[in-house]
Amino acid sequence: MTTKMKKRLTQDQEFQIMKLVLDKFLWLGMVVIGYGVYQGVVLEEWGTGFAWGIAGAIILLLFMVLIVREYEIIR
Repeated sequence: MTTKMKKRLTQDQEFQIMKLVLDKFLWLGMVVIGYGVYQGVVLEEWGTGFAWGIAGAIILLLFMVLIVREYEIIR
């Protein structure tokens, strides 16, 4: 029976991985907002476009909450 030891990450390595993951949330939020703008301006479906824009803003807000919760801001 072999026991594998889990590798511990340094704080910098952990931060770099977290940046990669959170960057995807940022892109997702911007794409959703962009789709909302497309719906509103090009297709002239203002209600649907506004709803997509709000959904994108909520995704970006969740992104912000994750960053603040995970990494304390040092003053």
